[in-house]
Amino acid sequence: MGNRKYFGTDGIRGKVGQSPITPDFVMKLGWAAGKVFRRQGVSTILIGKDTRVSGYMFESALEAGLSAAGVNIGLLGPIPTPAIAYLTRTFKAQAGIVISASHNPFYDNGIKFFSAQGTKLPDDLEHQIEAMIDAPMEVVDSSELGKAFRIEDARGRYVEFCKSRVSDELDLSSIKMVLDCANGATYQVAPAVMAELRANLSEIHVNPDGFNINEGCGSTSPEVLRRVVLAEKADIGIAFDGDGDRLILVDDHGELVDGDEILYILARHQKLKGTMDGGVVGTKMSNLGLERALADMDIPFVRADVGDRYVMEALKENEWYMGGENSGHIVLGDMTSTGDGLISALKVLEVMFETGSSLAELRQGMTKCPQKLVNVKVSDKKGIMGSPEIAKEVEASEVRMEGRGRVLLRPSGTEPLVRVMVEGVDQSEIEREVAHLVEVVKSVTK
Repeated sequence: MGNRKYFGTDGIRGKVGQSPITPDFVMKLGWAAGKVFRRQGVSTILIGKDTRVSGYMFESALEAGLSAAGVNIGLLGPIPTPAIAYLTRTFKAQAGIVISASHNPFYDNGIKFFSAQGTKLPDDLEHQIEAMIDAPMEVVDSSELGKAFRIEDARGRYVEFCKSRVSDELDLSSIKMVLDCANGATYQVAPAVMAELRANLSEIHVNPDGFNINEGCGSTSPEVLRRVVLAEKADIGIAFDGDGDRLILVDDHGELVDGDEILYILARHQKLKGTMDGGVVGTKMSNLGLERALADMDIPFVRADVGDRYVMEALKENEWYMGGENSGHIVLGDMTSTGDGLISALKVLEVMFETGSSLAELRQGMTKCPQKLVNVKVSDKKGIMGSPEIAKEVEASEVRMEGRGRVLLRPSGTEPLVRVMVEGVDQSEIEREVAHLVEVVKSVTK
């Protein structure tokens, strides 16, 4: 596959004003993408964004680059990332471009692409775009320049799509909920969907000003949501991240319900209804409690590397449709082509409605196992991860725990650290095994 120069596992992301997140680079990226897609007989590419202030600048830069390559541009405005994936499919556009840095602070931004099918771009297309970025920029003849137009009913279409993913019978009037939209891309559509389903609704963090996206709110900071849920005696709190592709829930006791528990609730409900087809994909960070709870119900479970790209790959490989990460990024492949926080929330609300159970009751069948994580400073991450001595000790540790626990060693992506994580049933056993493995890593790193 070869190394990518610009694209990471989830597009291109960084601090605004620092390479590559600069207006000149983004214009060139738009032009390069336009040239590559135009080879396939492209007509239109859609652009959507979240609410951060730099979105205006990068939207204009992409628009200029795409137009220079002779491609028409449909502007969606601020709208969730999964909505852009859906609208790319429904408008039969050649691609969709998302301007967002997801759950990061406002001073970061990023660009990612969806294919015509609303999925991540194939690697070969990313490579072709990267190759074009380094080519000199040539503008098409004036008679061939692309035109830009605003898609006025984008939000309304997505609201209808979300409602179509749940039963016609779903009536949320008996469920009191608090929505935390992170001052991000869901601030208009999420309240609209819930209101149309007659929810008893309170909204917080729905006033984006370009700078307050994800700031002390949303799925990464749900403390305010917990307080509001308890104060208002709500049945459920729902927190999205800045671009709306993930969520964290809060039950009526103010307890957080994470992605692992959401997967458990959805899988168990389908199993009981007899509609569960296939298994569940988690990641290396998914709690052992999820694996055990699914095993008790005879639901297959596999772990992918951390990152929605890898969850999607594992789903495809196994021909399953349900997967996700404990961060709350849930993929329901029978519903949508990418992780969608709003649709995941609706599916949990549907389970509450159909069973008459509270969120706290629904999560009860899964007991989370305690975890202990220690970061060990190392000079050679690769050497540690490839060390036969460490591999032997990890295996010995798992043998000692006899299926009661598991060990995960992961190198940090950004720092000179190896993360040693042990998860299991017995806290003292976990502490013992972590301490032992940390010493082993330290002795090897000397």
